[in-house]
Amino acid sequence: MNWWDTVFAGNSLLNWMIAFGIIIASWAVIRVAKHVLLTRFKRFSTHTRSTLDDFILQLVEGALIPALYSGALYAGISYLILSPKVDRLMHIAVMVVVTFIIIKTITSALNYLINNALGNDAEDIEKKKQARGIIIIVNIVLWVLALVFLINNLGYNITSVVTGLGIGGVAIALASQNILGDLFNYFVIFFDKPFEVGDFIIVDDKMGAIEYIGVKSTRIRTLSGEQLICSNTNLVNARIHNYKRMEKRRVSFTIGVVYNTPPEKVQKIPGIIKEIILAQDMTTFDRAHFSAFGQFSLTFEVVYYIQSPDYNLYMDRQQAIYLAILNAFKKEGIQFALPTQTLQFSNGFGSLAGAEVKS
Repeated sequence: MNWWDTVFAGNSLLNWMIAFGIIIASWAVIRVAKHVLLTRFKRFSTHTRSTLDDFILQLVEGALIPALYSGALYAGISYLILSPKVDRLMHIAVMVVVTFIIIKTITSALNYLINNALGNDAEDIEKKKQARGIIIIVNIVLWVLALVFLINNLGYNITSVVTGLGIGGVAIALASQNILGDLFNYFVIFFDKPFEVGDFIIVDDKMGAIEYIGVKSTRIRTLSGEQLICSNTNLVNARIHNYKRMEKRRVSFTIGVVYNTPPEKVQKIPGIIKEIILAQDMTTFDRAHFSAFGQFSLTFEVVYYIQSPDYNLYMDRQQAIYLAILNAFKKEGIQFALPTQTLQFSNGFGSLAGAEVKS
């Protein structure tokens, strides 16, 4: 009997050598192919702007290469005659590796599709940060389903386990319905986009800029400087004024002049105000009217638009308009009205005397 016919662990030495030869030769071929092909592919990807080649490269290195190495190992071991126990372990190992590679491929593709759909601009980077919570949740769900699938395909009865998980899930859902509500509303905020990071909003009596949108809560930096933390459920259910979405700002104000202003000057006031507003940059005049006889003044209502949502620009234009009106009225001799009351009293001899009181 030749020495290679020596039986070891149920297989001849020759079979062991052939099995190891298959593994080593396959790994060598895979390594050479990996070095040659990936080097050329990396060189090609540097000359393209598309992110698809980077994703393919990541998928090949993270899933395909490990799958080829595992397949070569399985092919070499399969050449041997194994005991039922070892064969069972081999089957389990193959199932675990195949499941891992499949889920890894699906999650990588899902992450790529979401990130690619969001874009690469500065605003899109913030959206990607928000999307991390969704990606983590989806990955957890996929890995849990993969674990259940793996256990079921290995021959274990998981009906009672799934039933128990269902009952436990109902109990957990009832105990943490507020948390689940905030989680659901996080998806609402992400897909419906009532506001985004950087938007200036007003919610009830609070106002500030969105700093962070989390799975459970959203953080707002108020005008006074402190950080306001609101649950996603409260924000979704509230009436939100989003000033970043404002394309232009409507401004309305009233002024009053004294009652003894001559009618010809009263008639000139709307035209004076119109000229002042039209002289300002980034403003659009709408109307100016003598609108009412007030208790102590002739009231004028003015409406114009600022062609920008910028609050500082609005205040600058409003200040310039007020100063121009003040100078124009002073030049025309038009007096602004002050709250006044006229008191009449008798002097005891049947005649009346009057006094005007300003407040």
